Amino acid sequence: MKVRSKATLALTERLRGICMALPDVTEQIAWGEYTWRAPKIFAMTDTYHHGSAHFSVHLPAPPGAQAALVDADPERFFRPPYTGGKGWIGVVLDTDPDWDMVESLVKTAYELIRA
Repeated sequence: MKVRSKATLALTERLRGICMALPDVTEQIAWGEYTWRAPKIFAMTDTYHHGSAHFSVHLPAPPGAQAALVDADPERFFRPPYTGGKGWIGVVLDTDPDWDMVESLVKTAYELIRA
């Protein structure tokens, strides 16, 4: 398990609350990161993976959403490594995130995985 700062742990707790409030969700550590599943992964933390500058969450997104979000606000959204080619979106969490937006994106990701 990676060493996390108090700030990163607090952000993880807030994200955990959003994810675990959804029905039939489990939490599992994979690749040294927190993942939330229903039963497939719909949210995964990224703790400065491969030198990333930010703590973030990776989420599946509907077609076109990744490009729209990254184009609209590249400081908050990015195309994550590995899953970005499948349309997943990276959401930066350690620079004052819009938690209403994070919650909406998590719920959308959950619904996509459950469909």
